[in-house]
Amino acid sequence: MTEESILNGCIQQEPAAQKELYERFSGKMFAVCYRYAGNKQDAEDMLQESMVRIFSQIHQFQQKGSFEGWIRKVIVHTCINQLKKQKKFNDCVEITQAEYLLSKADSIPSIVQAKEIIECIGAMPSGYRTVLNLYALEGYSHREIAELLEIEESTSRSQYNRAKKLLENLLISKNIILESKQLSSWQQLKTKLSV
Repeated sequence: MTEESILNGCIQQEPAAQKELYERFSGKMFAVCYRYAGNKQDAEDMLQESMVRIFSQIHQFQQKGSFEGWIRKVIVHTCINQLKKQKKFNDCVEITQAEYLLSKADSIPSIVQAKEIIECIGAMPSGYRTVLNLYALEGYSHREIAELLEIEESTSRSQYNRAKKLLENLLISKNIILESKQLSSWQQLKTKLSV
């Protein structure tokens, strides 16, 4: 099926088109959900709720931009709404606990496996994980994140900076990177984890 026939079929609520959409995008979108959820069960729940929203809101897709991009946006917003309901995005490490984290330069070497990075991101408090995902991987601005999460823009910035430091320490503690190696670009992280 072409993307256009999937879209038109889903608008008409045709089961075959809905199945095709699910099969085509669920793998990639599960990875997005997993980055926000931090565990498989919550990610599956987020994906399920997201797919229900996609099917009920598909008529709103205005064919401006990519269809996959629109699906991804619905997925991200659904994940954020789930975290808000559970108040999980408020989980964070207090500044007194985060002060020990040393700041390093900002990049991930190309040899690091995406699975290991995702596991480290999943081990982070959900507040850090959420802001890191939105800013570094999804490309939202701190102003947009503040609006989405109903927090101050300065809180988004500090959560992001702490998340970067914590992720780096997690990568070092798991011997994914060496402490003496410097990270050079968060764009490399985004490229590795892009789905």
